[in-house]
Amino acid sequence: MPSRYTGTPFFRNRNPLYDRMFEDRGVKFISQYGTSEFEPLTQAQKQSLAVEQVKWQTSSRLEKMASLHYGDPTYWWVIARYNQKPTDFHYNPGDVVYIPKPLDRILLYYLG
Repeated sequence: MPSRYTGTPFFRNRNPLYDRMFEDRGVKFISQYGTSEFEPLTQAQKQSLAVEQVKWQTSSRLEKMASLHYGDPTYWWVIARYNQKPTDFHYNPGDVVYIPKPLDRILLYYLG
């Protein structure tokens, strides 16, 4: 399964703000992923996709949408990235959510 973390930098977090957490866990640092920089889709890439529109409701979740439209909830990030809204909390009831299809093509564009 392709991973959204492919090529994502990670670093060792030694920020003193987390000293208590490090102490509680018995570690000196925590490895974590950095923020990835993504190239926007080209106009040709966008035009090659079918995009379904869904209205966000109070019960909506990106994982549910990915499961319904892609058959796998772990592809929630595809919908989030395409809409440039990284989490469920960035959506409000009534917002239009764009679901890009087919999944294999959008994964090729995003992951190379």
